[in-house]
Amino acid sequence: MAGHKERVRVAGRELTLTNLDKIIYPETGTTKADVLAYYAAVAHVLIPAAAKRPATRKRWVNGVGTGEKPAEVFFQKNLEDSAPGWLPRAAITHKERTIYYPMVNDQATLTWFGQINSLEIHVPQWQVDSHGRQLNPDRLVLDLDPGEGAGLEECVEVAFLARAILQDVGLNPVPVTSGSKGIHLYAGLDGTQTSDQISEFAHELARALESDHKDLAVSDMKKTLRKGKVLVDWSQNSAAKTTIVPYSLRGRPTPMVAAPRTWRELSSSNLQHLDYKAVMRRVKAGKDPFAAVASGSGHPAKEHDDGGAHPRLEKYRSMRDPNATPEPFTGSEGAGDTFVIQEHHASRLHFDFRLEHEGVLVSWALPKGVPESGGKNHLAVQTEDHPLDYATFEGTIPKGQYGAGEVTIWDHGTYELEKWINGREVIVTLTGSENGGLGGTKKFALINTGRGQGKDAEGQWLIHLMDKEHHTFHPRKAPADDDEPDDRTERREAEGPAVAARAEDFSPMMATAGTAADLQGSDWRYELKWDGVRAVIVADEKKVRIFSRNGNDVTATYPELTDRTCWPDRPFVADGEIIAVGPSGKPDFGVLQGRMKLTRPADVAKARAAIPVRLMLFDLLSDGGKDLRRLPLDKRRQRLEEFHHPSACPVELSPVLDDRIDHILASAQELGLEGVMAKRTDSRYVSGHRTRTWIKIKLEQTQEVVVGGWRPGKGGRQSSVGSLLVGIPDGNKLRYVGRVGSGFSLRELEELRQKVDDLARKTSPFDDVPREDASDAHWVTPRLVGEVTFGQWTGSGKLRHPVWRGWRLDKDADEVVAEA
Repeated sequence: MAGHKERVRVAGRELTLTNLDKIIYPETGTTKADVLAYYAAVAHVLIPAAAKRPATRKRWVNGVGTGEKPAEVFFQKNLEDSAPGWLPRAAITHKERTIYYPMVNDQATLTWFGQINSLEIHVPQWQVDSHGRQLNPDRLVLDLDPGEGAGLEECVEVAFLARAILQDVGLNPVPVTSGSKGIHLYAGLDGTQTSDQISEFAHELARALESDHKDLAVSDMKKTLRKGKVLVDWSQNSAAKTTIVPYSLRGRPTPMVAAPRTWRELSSSNLQHLDYKAVMRRVKAGKDPFAAVASGSGHPAKEHDDGGAHPRLEKYRSMRDPNATPEPFTGSEGAGDTFVIQEHHASRLHFDFRLEHEGVLVSWALPKGVPESGGKNHLAVQTEDHPLDYATFEGTIPKGQYGAGEVTIWDHGTYELEKWINGREVIVTLTGSENGGLGGTKKFALINTGRGQGKDAEGQWLIHLMDKEHHTFHPRKAPADDDEPDDRTERREAEGPAVAARAEDFSPMMATAGTAADLQGSDWRYELKWDGVRAVIVADEKKVRIFSRNGNDVTATYPELTDRTCWPDRPFVADGEIIAVGPSGKPDFGVLQGRMKLTRPADVAKARAAIPVRLMLFDLLSDGGKDLRRLPLDKRRQRLEEFHHPSACPVELSPVLDDRIDHILASAQELGLEGVMAKRTDSRYVSGHRTRTWIKIKLEQTQEVVVGGWRPGKGGRQSSVGSLLVGIPDGNKLRYVGRVGSGFSLRELEELRQKVDDLARKTSPFDDVPREDASDAHWVTPRLVGEVTFGQWTGSGKLRHPVWRGWRLDKDADEVVAEA
């Protein structure tokens, strides 16, 4: 790991490790590579201590500094937007907001922590279940913290006193030298009591120690009472508190560790805190004193008559009689990535969708079956977890038993996990059996809508097929449930509650390519299709920011649009298109390219004079903190017209065109415009979703493409790029659609070679490049997105006569879809 940058595969995930030689602990010369090596070595003992718990991180981006000059530290709860989608996470709702915490359930997550210098990991004493619900605590902790004049020796004395009390009530504590000053004592619990009950017990224990040993222990946190004594901090058993996880590094001047110890070690006169090298040696030798707590064996065992079945199957077992149904009651050890979809002819036919996760099959009932296209979502109701052996179950559940009826396997196989937020969101790619109902590999998203009543709200989900046309599905931005009755839909048309606008909650709604023939049977509004880049404008009382379609902050690029005096003096979120007018007097995407890449104030100021831009507003998503997206388009447009007041600023309303669609298209053709947008008057705004309630009708064939390779030029372009090899994502593959070599400006040609050289790779990212195109090709990692015009699609699915239009910096590669 001594290199500067390295691509590694950890627990089935690919990560890029950078700055591996960076010094994290200056006093010992410990590097990031050393930190990553440590966490790799202890992963198998740390993960059981941290798994399924929302993790709070302490990050030292620039290293910990020295004892004399500590470096800045960030205490981070919410998972950053740049975090990989596959990271396990827990959504915890606090008083004012929901925070998405990572969970250290696997080594890949732990490695990612090390990569971003999250040295310390803190977790509560409780876990979350597959529904995202907070469980009762499964362990108790006492933090023995020495005050001024006391030290490790006094902490040891209090630890032995606390141990005697805990053993009297049947608990077997494990000590952990904290790596800082004191000692943590952990004891496993059976999960039958709440955090408040455990906190009260721990408080009473602390008071008892203080009462019996006034000169040694104190339960009050006031510093004036702690001199020469050990604080028995019981408060970390509160549901809201966290403690550093055993085996975590410390952000101290030297790389110390919260190290689990034996009681024999604690009684040694040479007891000291341990650094990471000492802990690595212990773990390598097979020492893991914390295993008794992490495995749940540190408390009196509950009696079961189920042959040792998984504890999360308690609800499943309580609903069934093992003597009356052939269903399995225990589960063998699984591979970790099994799925099964079962056709269940119960009182009503439905399908059961089950994913292996954390030792059980997490299950949903699909009353209307598996969705066959991304244009229609189906209701999914989360049910009780099932045993792993249920993945192979087929048979008849007898009459009178729960779920009575015939069960057959519709499809089964393995899945690749992209995202799992317990109780909130799951995104998986399923690979079914050869003759299964899925018909191959399909990607699905499940999202909790919370639309049920009372306790049923957490079970109400939608399942969405992420097909090529409807390939994105964003958390907390779910499209309307197509299974939902109309009267409930009507009740939700009113404005939402007042909330603070966050850019990540307002990703733009996208249109589907179509023709005038697609506009039958509904009322439609028509606007011009502006040849520019999408812009979501997010404002509070003080400032206005602009975000691109893929969520990048582009405020600095267009300062003329963010003058606060140009806008109403209240919070809002609006949607529009930024355009630049070319020499012909019409919007010109090629001209706009000269502004899109600029961020330095001097460059932007210079370009403003040469390339002025305008913002064409066409939707209002939030106004004064009220979410308007559930209102129909007609009402949103009315609000937008009331919202916008003409001014000297280059912000305009996109005009609504009042004419027949054929006349509008003829006029747009005559003017040389890109096309027309048709929007249903009753359409709601569905963030992050491509929908057929908005149809884009193009007059010129254009297609977004992903660059996957290039071929050298000839003649005057011999040292540059002759043509780009481009493709369109198709499931997990990049489908090759041809090469484009014309339409590049001189400036683009100068930049092009540097762009492709920076992304060079050895192998082709395409699945089917013809030999003649691949003969002298250089391959690149498929990240760059551009746009081309073309004549038509060939019979083999290639672009005929493509011409380069420009880069789409506002698009990510996985957003690209075939337009026609």
